[in-house]
Amino acid sequence: MIANSKKVRIGILTFPTIASGNVPLSNLIDILSPLSSSLCLITGGIAYTIFRDDTRLRCVHNVTHKSGPSRISKIWNYFYTQVVMSYLLAMTSRKVDVWIIFLGSDALLLPILTARIIGKKVIMQRPGSALHDFKVSNHSLIKPMEILSKTSLMFSNNILLYSPRLEKEWELEKYHNKILIARRHFLDLTTFEVRKQLHERKSVIGYIGRFKEEKGIMQLIQAIPLVLRERNDLEFSLIGDGHLLTDIESHLDRYESHGKVKITKWMAHEELVSYLNELRLIVLPSYIEGLPNIMLEAMACGTPVLATSVGAIPDVIRDGETGFIMEDNTPQCIASNIIRALHNPDLDQITGNARALVEREFTYESAVERYQNILYSFDPR
Repeated sequence: MIANSKKVRIGILTFPTIASGNVPLSNLIDILSPLSSSLCLITGGIAYTIFRDDTRLRCVHNVTHKSGPSRISKIWNYFYTQVVMSYLLAMTSRKVDVWIIFLGSDALLLPILTARIIGKKVIMQRPGSALHDFKVSNHSLIKPMEILSKTSLMFSNNILLYSPRLEKEWELEKYHNKILIARRHFLDLTTFEVRKQLHERKSVIGYIGRFKEEKGIMQLIQAIPLVLRERNDLEFSLIGDGHLLTDIESHLDRYESHGKVKITKWMAHEELVSYLNELRLIVLPSYIEGLPNIMLEAMACGTPVLATSVGAIPDVIRDGETGFIMEDNTPQCIASNIIRALHNPDLDQITGNARALVEREFTYESAVERYQNILYSFDPR
């Protein structure tokens, strides 16, 4: 444990969160708690409800964000939310030496500028890339997002990534001297465990994630009829929500696949262990990722993972050794790789290797040590 006199006062700022952001934020708070003499949080959405009474936090401030029906109202509300966040950051900064800008980090320019103006160090932690998400979905606001992202990167003291691979993938080479590498991922391996062996499980293929373009969910949906042509005994279980839900249901109806597919809205995190222990395979067909928690949780539960080679995934999934990598996320490629993975004769060995890897590399102690090295590489005074 670090002596109190050496601890840094830390602030975490996130854009108002949705359900999928709660576990990453909770993990970050767990890691930073023993390293900080004063830990403050500015957030909103579901996260404020969850963390407002958390005894590890000295202060928690709530930010409300409204989207708006039109493009102009969306832009205005986004700007207004950042003004509120900047005000709260300025008022809280007497208790903070360094600000970690987390969820939504690459577009939070006003809070980043505010922190720098009042003399605080800013670490932009990027669990994902909003700009790349916009590009995948061909969003109408790509240009404004690009300006926000580049300016935010320029004014941040450091950029924290989960893997060196992301520097090139997210086109961050020009910021090389600012980039630090640290995973905030760790697992409770007494909770995420193998409760049911693969041969005891039904033939269910799973997906857990947002129903958004960058997750490749529509490509997976289009692959389902192709898979069922070869393996009509399989079923699919999709956990998540998002604006593509209607498109997903329409496609399943069109190809008469609905009877083989179960769609469930977000489940509580504590229910994931039981769910993962029912799957024969989980598929992550994303266009873009950082390092997905669900991948590590599946590996800990003895569930084989099939994923695209994006983000930090190749650091963890080695094809045929700790999981399976697909060449791309076209429906044909997804379908053929699902069949390939299920027919692999060494599945038990692969799932054993995967479990051993997370036991070795994703402990709480190792995560705390990585952040300690970063936070104490500078003098906050």
